[in-house]
Amino acid sequence: MQPDPISRVRRFARTVTSEVGALDQSFLGRGRPLGVARVLNAIGHGRTDVAEIRDYLGLDSGLMSRILRGLEDEGLIETRPDPADGRRRIAALTKAGQREFRAYEKLSNARAERVLARHPQPEILLAAMDLVASALGRDRIAFEQVDPREERARYCLGEYYAELARRFENGFEVSLSADPQADDMIRPRGAFILAMSDGLPIGCVGLKGTDKGYAEVKRLWVAPSARGLGLAKRLMDVTERTARELGIRTLRLDTNRALPEAIRMYRNSGWTEIDRFNDDPYPDFFFEKHL
Repeated sequence: MQPDPISRVRRFARTVTSEVGALDQSFLGRGRPLGVARVLNAIGHGRTDVAEIRDYLGLDSGLMSRILRGLEDEGLIETRPDPADGRRRIAALTKAGQREFRAYEKLSNARAERVLARHPQPEILLAAMDLVASALGRDRIAFEQVDPREERARYCLGEYYAELARRFENGFEVSLSADPQADDMIRPRGAFILAMSDGLPIGCVGLKGTDKGYAEVKRLWVAPSARGLGLAKRLMDVTERTARELGIRTLRLDTNRALPEAIRMYRNSGWTEIDRFNDDPYPDFFFEKHL
């Protein structure tokens, strides 16, 4: 008998809850259940607004209040009104809280290393984990404007270039393409946008400012684990909103015939095919959109 889809999902859920210690009253042996440890972890990773932490973890107000009181009673956090908005509260780790956060990080990293060490093909396991995390976290994907020279941006661009090299008929050399200058993709001239899934970059797109009466959309990339979730379209929507904020009214882009999914998206989202407008050796199709 072939297992039905519902049984497979429930098996996966049972396995994960057991593996991560969700059933333990003392998560990682530190004397607190997983929910409390997750709140401490969120604060330690820079989430300070109490309402944002509650939304991020999907906790109701009553449970969140009890967890915060418990952490305050332990001397691990302090809460105070937000100076900019007295209706909101800010949480911060105390010195004891910082020590506890570091202890959890060390234990969590060690557990992750053991999981990977047990699998004969850890990259395949990681790819499966990325796929599940992207799918289940699709509604929590955030978009962040960054300097294209920073580490997360360079990672995305490296993955983008590597994929083009695999898919283009004659490969891809970034030195031969019309690669945008970093300053052209930084406000107020342009922008570089990352799609972030719980701290990890899973997509990017650049808005390249020019002095030609239009800006160009460049380097649109989505991680394989996040494809099929509509993320490319969301990145394009964010790019168009950003262009409007910068006073840009005309956008152009180019693409290669080896990327039919991109060509379909542009044609189905209001882009008009136009004549070649640059001397880049790689593109076969050229598009324009008036905002």
